[in-house]
This record gives sequence, C-alpha cells and structure tokens, in this order.
Amino acid sequence: MTRQLQATVVTHGGAGGSRDQDDGCRFAANTGLDRLAGGGSALDAAVSAVVALEDDGRYNAGSGSVLCLDGRTIEMDAAVMDSQGALGAVACIQRVKNPVLVAQAITRTPHWLLAGEGAERFARTAGFAIHHAISERQRAKHARLMATLGGSEPATPGVANRAFKDYWNYDTPPAFTPCDTVGAVVRDAAGNFAVAGSTGGSAPSLLGRVGDTPIIGSGFYAGAEGAVAVTGIGEHIVRHLLAHTVYAWIAGGMGVDEAVRRGVDLLPQEIDVGVIAVGREDAAMHSNREMPCAEARA
Repeated sequence: MTRQLQATVVTHGGAGGSRDQDDGCRFAANTGLDRLAGGGSALDAAVSAVVALEDDGRYNAGSGSVLCLDGRTIEMDAAVMDSQGALGAVACIQRVKNPVLVAQAITRTPHWLLAGEGAERFARTAGFAIHHAISERQRAKHARLMATLGGSEPATPGVANRAFKDYWNYDTPPAFTPCDTVGAVVRDAAGNFAVAGSTGGSAPSLLGRVGDTPIIGSGFYAGAEGAVAVTGIGEHIVRHLLAHTVYAWIAGGMGVDEAVRRGVDLLPQEIDVGVIAVGREDAAMHSNREMPCAEARA
C-alpha cells in the first residue's frame, strides 16, 4: 500500500530575479496544489504552476519572454517530465502563448523533443492558437541590452560583446535581456513526482540558441526519488548535467537541501545558477543570486 505523503509544489522565477516577485511564485505553487486537489496528476500540477508563471509577464517565460537581438523575434523552450514515464520538450518555438502546454502535448506523440518550425507546426496541429505579443517591458529590456552590447562591459560573462556581431545570423543587420527561466517541481500525496520548466531564452543570443531548459538531465529531471529544476546560464549548466547530478545525489540518500546547495556550488560564483528540488520527505531551493521562489504544501 502506498504511504500517504504531503503534497508539495515548489516554484522558481529564475536565478537573478527579484525576491519582490515571490508573490507570483506563491500564486503559481498554490495553483499547482489546487490542480492536485481537483484530481490532477503531479504532472498536471507542475504544468499548471508553470502556466501561471508564463502568464505573469514579469518572468522570462511565456508572456514575459525576452526579445532576441533583432528586437522582434521571441524563441522559447519548455519541458515536462514525471516519474511515471511522461517526457516532452520544445526548443526555439515561436508564436505560442504557453510553451509548457505544447511540451505537455508532445508527451502524447512518438517523440520527446520538437524544435523550431516543426515545433510551431505541431502546436497548430494540436490546437494552440498563434500568439505574438510584445510588451513595453520587453521593449525596454531589449533597449537596455543594446546599450550594454554597445559598451565595453560584457553582456554575457566570459563572452566578448563583439562575438554577437561577428556571428550575427538574423535576417536584419546588427544594430548595436537576461538569462532566466521558470520552473516547478511537484510531489503528490501518492509519492509521484513531476517537473515542468519554461524559458523565453537567453539574451544576448544568436538565433536558434538552445539552453538547458529543454535538455533532459540538464535543466530538468524527474524520477522515482524526486524531481529537480534548474535555472541559470545554460551553456554552463549543461556541462554538469546539473539536474540529473542533483537528482542522483538525492536518490543516493543525500538530503534535498544539501543536494541543491552542492549543485549550485559546482558552478563558478560569477555564473548565475539556481536549483529547486523535491524528494520523498523534503524540498529545497537555492541560488547564488536572488531568485523568486515559493513552496506550498497541502
């Protein structure tokens, strides 16, 4: 007989964000709990929480996604996974409102990851409407990025600003915001786990850039012993397979709090990174930057 556990939802709004945005993470976590209470699965709860974050507009996901360097393109990634075999992801998808819902729909196909034009075509086939809205907040963030790229201070740690001009691959000529993600991890009362994540990409970046968010084991992982979501600079996160590394520590008996802290410590201090995770008994969140986050239990 399965032991009844305390249902738990943990959410984050991206490493490097503001704790003033914890309210959106709390709302998202409670939205996930409500989905569980209404009979939804752990995966349904994780997706519901991330949809709330995508729709908030303050986080770099969904409605708040950063503009690419051309000032008009938005490329988004998302992924979902649970401990019962569901797995789906999208990369570089454009013109959808909630990429995480498209990722969930992919779990019902023969594939686990669709990218670019194929992902958008699938979204239309699956019934998701065309959506492309740019807010004044997004435009202002893009303007600040352009100003940074025109200066001497690197917009991305360890990368010369000129590199984005040298390798420019947009249709428009170069004209010379930040890298974050949203995510949720869930444990339901039956001990099932799920994770969902979404991002509006990294800025600055070349067209077609894919970070850690839709890469299994890097930005997300869920298994029989827990679920992990990662946020930060994907080019560094993928080199450590950070989500699976943290999951393996938890599965091996390490406390969740220790595991997420150890995971963050794997990356240099100058690289933004944050981890949230839930295990059979506990949950934790940690970042080397401010990171809006919340936990809800039932």
